[in-house]
Amino acid sequence: MPRIIVPSEAARLMHDEGAVLVDVRESDEHALLRIPGARNLPLSRLDQVALAVTPGTTVIFHCRTGARTEVNGARLLARVPGCHVCIVEGGVDGWRAAGLPVVEAEGRPIDLARQGQIAVGSLLVATEALGFFVSPWFHLVVVAAGAFLVFGGLTGQVGVVQLLRQMPWNRRFQSVLSARA
Repeated sequence: MPRIIVPSEAARLMHDEGAVLVDVRESDEHALLRIPGARNLPLSRLDQVALAVTPGTTVIFHCRTGARTEVNGARLLARVPGCHVCIVEGGVDGWRAAGLPVVEAEGRPIDLARQGQIAVGSLLVATEALGFFVSPWFHLVVVAAGAFLVFGGLTGQVGVVQLLRQMPWNRRFQSVLSARA
């Protein structure tokens, strides 16, 4: 398994030894908040894209909190054979908490995962209230939403996130980011 290192050690390795920092979050997450110099290689595309690094190089992976990188440690290790692989403890949140520099997009909306949680949570609360006060048939919406979330968790295909990407506030922000690139 990859070695877990604190953010200050990751910064030192990047500065002193030329270690490569790789962000495994999705591209929309990376666009909103990133560590300067980090390459973006989303976990969803990990098996499709080669990460060009010289054997013997130190490769440091990070996500938002460190959870995704720790869970996928074996997959990450397999993508860079012959390299020294590390994971940033606490991810970009830990990096920021350590006082290290981050780049934040201006005027950014709430990230898609949180928007999805708000949307699904609101749907569940509203339909449960309707189920109690209007008709018990509304409880079926809660069951359907639960099945939808289980399907998304098992397959990685979360339709609410795809839908939220198309919302005007997210499209407008993505067009601003594209114009800056």
